[in-house]
Amino acid sequence: MSTNISKQKRDDLVVKIETIRKAIEASSADENKGNLLTYLGELEREIQGKKYGLVFEEHREELDDILETNTPIMDEQKELFIDNGGQMNFLIEGDNLACLKLLEKTHKGKIDLIYIDPPYNNGGEAFVYDTNMVDELDNYKHSKWISFMKQRLLLAKNLLSEKGCIMMSISDIEFANLRLLSNSIFGEHNFIGEFVVVVAPNARDYGHIGKMHEYALFYAKNIEKLATNKLFVVDKKFKYKDALGGFNIHPLYNSNEAFHKENRPNLYYPFYLNPKADKNGFCELSLDLKDNWIEVYPPLSLKNSVQFVWRWGQTKAKKYLNIEIIGYKMSDTEYRVVQKMRHTEKIIRSVLDDKEYITRKGTAELEEIFSSKIFNFPKAIKLIKDFCEVATTKKSTILDFFAGSGTTGHAVMKLNAEDGGNRKFILCTNNENNICRDITYERIKKVIEKEEYNASLKYYKVDFVEISEQMYYEYADELLRHIRELVELENGVNFVGNDKIAIVLDDDELDFFINNDTQLKKCKTLYLGHNVLPSSAQDEVLKANKIKINIIPDYYYQELEMGK
Repeated sequence: MSTNISKQKRDDLVVKIETIRKAIEASSADENKGNLLTYLGELEREIQGKKYGLVFEEHREELDDILETNTPIMDEQKELFIDNGGQMNFLIEGDNLACLKLLEKTHKGKIDLIYIDPPYNNGGEAFVYDTNMVDELDNYKHSKWISFMKQRLLLAKNLLSEKGCIMMSISDIEFANLRLLSNSIFGEHNFIGEFVVVVAPNARDYGHIGKMHEYALFYAKNIEKLATNKLFVVDKKFKYKDALGGFNIHPLYNSNEAFHKENRPNLYYPFYLNPKADKNGFCELSLDLKDNWIEVYPPLSLKNSVQFVWRWGQTKAKKYLNIEIIGYKMSDTEYRVVQKMRHTEKIIRSVLDDKEYITRKGTAELEEIFSSKIFNFPKAIKLIKDFCEVATTKKSTILDFFAGSGTTGHAVMKLNAEDGGNRKFILCTNNENNICRDITYERIKKVIEKEEYNASLKYYKVDFVEISEQMYYEYADELLRHIRELVELENGVNFVGNDKIAIVLDDDELDFFINNDTQLKKCKTLYLGHNVLPSSAQDEVLKANKIKINIIPDYYYQELEMGK
């Protein structure tokens, strides 16, 4: 059962208050003075604590107790390895809190984008907390959810690079709580914004308001260093059409009052319009004076009489004259120069209403892969792909520790295929109802095969090694047997069946490696345990075979050092 830490703190205060009362009643004025003052100081600090922010009943998970006496390790499921060249990606089966603890060893400060779609805590779709289902009847449903998320987001922040960011899908049930929680963890100044995602354009009837949307919160690790990419947005609601396709029109003058005749004189010049307009009001445009044509300058600001200028200079205007800029007759006495807006400009919109983003689309995509409905409310591929395009470079590492059906992995591979990127993903999910093995893994496997994506995948399973009340040598060998997985995860490599790389963790393994001529000739890189010291003769052998040495970092071995 989970432990209500906040209640324990209050109960402890009640006990201390009672102790003070009894002490005062039974003792002289100066007896136990030190203890009484200490208790009163604790009470005062608790009472005068932070008054603004997220207040909740802090809970503790059973996994917290496990992690106090055990360290998580990973076992590779070698039979599930997908070897298809390209970037090495990873799928980790296990509680995501344990997964994040492991990733702290390999990816601290290295993740460029974290995308998560956590449980929405809506009661109907109850989420598992501390091995129990949290449903609508649970009096601590919000506090448990916040406690659950707080631990994971604190670790997530440590994983983000200085240029990294996190995007979190959420519904209105926990939106406000997640916003306050994220402000406290990432800093309110690192809040970039929120996306409103239309997931049900026909609206879901919940009794009073037909709900059409969810949210996605967007935070930076360091907003001063974050760079985002804009998306091409195509607006298909065109009023006009020409040989190049549909378009709308927009005045060519710049309505920004910082752009005016005095400071941008090169953008202040006349156009000449043929007064004979077609049925749409469009008329021919020229930069040269012609008889009986209308001279048009940018308009004057009605607000403060500032003289506006054009957005385009004469060179660009001449290039696109009567192609992308035209004359427009508004009335018998008013004419303007307008630009054809085909609405394929790059922009990041806060309201995401593309039909490719809707939940029904995500469901259809998954059904096409598995030929049946096997997962509720999967995210659409385009939504996550666009998030990745906004927040990553072509070499970024993307993490999803609520991986679910694996949409994030699918989206990353699809984006790489489209733009030639070399992004890699790490997915973490538990295996409740065999979701990790039967859905997440199978989806990645199927789409790699079907779409012929140039990508590989390793499958790890989280386990635990007990480290408390033991001498370090009792568990050291067990931990050493799982260092390989950490090295693979951090470096994106595969040791199994790979002659070009090798790993050596102790002196005996080094002796065996040095004496294996076949392995020596094929190996290009050797990962060497940090406490393995080659002899001068062994050094010469390694140099003679031009083998690059990578020292395995000692932070993998922190648990080993604890017992010494």
